[in-house]
Amino acid sequence: MKLNLISCDAQRPDRRAIAQCISEISKHNESLARELTDILLEGDPVEIDVDDKNSGSALRALRKLSVNYEIIE
Repeated sequence: MKLNLISCDAQRPDRRAIAQCISEISKHNESLARELTDILLEGDPVEIDVDDKNSGSALRALRKLSVNYEIIE
């Protein structure tokens, strides 16, 4: 499944937690996940691939971190 991470609505977003979540759900290494987090928090959308068997927990984790997303496929 592909997700487009659109924005983060948290007043004080937890960069470390968001990067860790991206790393876990998309199988990216930590440095790439930190880069993607920075891009997301600067206001640009980020596209990631999520394993279908982990999709439910991935979506819950993103909602908990106040990350807005849309499902692409």
